[in-house]
Amino acid sequence: MKLTCHSISLSPARISRAPDVMENCTVFTEFIFVGLSNRQDVQLGLFVFFLFVYSTTVIANIGMILLIKTDTRLHTPMYYFLSNLSLCDVCVSSPVSPKMLAHFLSEIKRIPYTVCPIQMFVFCMFGDVEILVLAVMAYDHYVAICNPLLYTVAISRTLCTVLVFLTYIMGLVDSAVHTCLAFWLSFCKSNIINHFYCDLPPMFALATSDTFINEMMLFILGTIIFGVSVFTVLLSYSYIIVTVLRMKSAEGRRKAFSTCASHLCTVAIFHGTLLYMYLRPSSSYSMDTDKITSVIYMVIIPMINPLIYSLRNKDVKGALKKTISTKLCPQ
Repeated sequence: MKLTCHSISLSPARISRAPDVMENCTVFTEFIFVGLSNRQDVQLGLFVFFLFVYSTTVIANIGMILLIKTDTRLHTPMYYFLSNLSLCDVCVSSPVSPKMLAHFLSEIKRIPYTVCPIQMFVFCMFGDVEILVLAVMAYDHYVAICNPLLYTVAISRTLCTVLVFLTYIMGLVDSAVHTCLAFWLSFCKSNIINHFYCDLPPMFALATSDTFINEMMLFILGTIIFGVSVFTVLLSYSYIIVTVLRMKSAEGRRKAFSTCASHLCTVAIFHGTLLYMYLRPSSSYSMDTDKITSVIYMVIIPMINPLIYSLRNKDVKGALKKTISTKLCPQ
C-alpha cells in the first residue's frame, strides 16, 4: 500500500491521457535500479548488514509462527492474529531483500520486466494486510479488556477466520489495482529506476504516459485502508484507556497494560513510519529520503516485530523456554 500526498494538477493538459503507443518507443525487457549506494567500498558492508537483518527476519517470524502453532497455550485469537502478522512480515520483506542482497554483489542491478510486477504485487498486498491485521489486533485487545466476560463469544474462531480472510481480500484487491495500473503505463525513455525495488512513486516518475489515474487510485485506496486501520486502533484504545483508568486494582491495570504494550509498540513504529513516508509535505519529498524510510518499512520493521513480542510477552517467552527445554532435555 502506498499513500501519497503529492499535489495533483487538475488542468486539462494533465487530465488528457497520453497515447499508449508512442512513436519510436523503446521496448525494455528489464529495469535497472540505482540502488541504495553506488560506492563500491560500502557494498560489502551493506551486504553483510542486510544479510543479518533478513536472516533474523525469516528465522524470528517463522519461529514465531511455529511456536504459536505447536504450543496449545498460544491457541487464542490474539496469537492467531500475531501469527498472521509474522507471516506478513516475512512476505513483505522477502520480495525485496533477496534481490537487494544480490544487487550489492552486482555491478549492474537488473530486474526482468516480468518480475517487477510480481515483486510489486506481493509486497503491496502483504503490506496492506499487515496494516489491517494491526487494526484487528486492536479490536481484539478492546474486547479482551473492556468485555472480558464476553470475550470467548465475541471473538469466536469463526469471526477470527472471517476477519483475517477479509484483510487478505482487501490487500489482494488493492495490490492488484495498483500493479495492473502501473504496468499499463508506458516506459519509453528510460529503464533506470531511482530506487532499490519496484515501488510505485519511482515507477510513476519513470513513466512516459500520464499517471493521473494511478495517483488518484493510490491516494483514494491508500486513504481508505490506512484510514480504516488508524480509526480502528484509535477508537479501540480510547475505550481501553477509559476502562483501564476505571480499574481499582493496580494489578488489573498492570495486566491490561502488559496485554497492550507489545501491540502499541508495533503500531507506533509501523504507523509512524508510514505517516512520515506518505503524509509529509510534498515540498520535503525526495527519492533519497524515500529510500531510507523504505528500508525501515520493508526491511527493519519486519525484523523487530517478532523481537518486540518475544521480549515483552510473558506467554511467548514461557512457550519459547518450554520448547527449548523440551528439545534440549527430552524426557
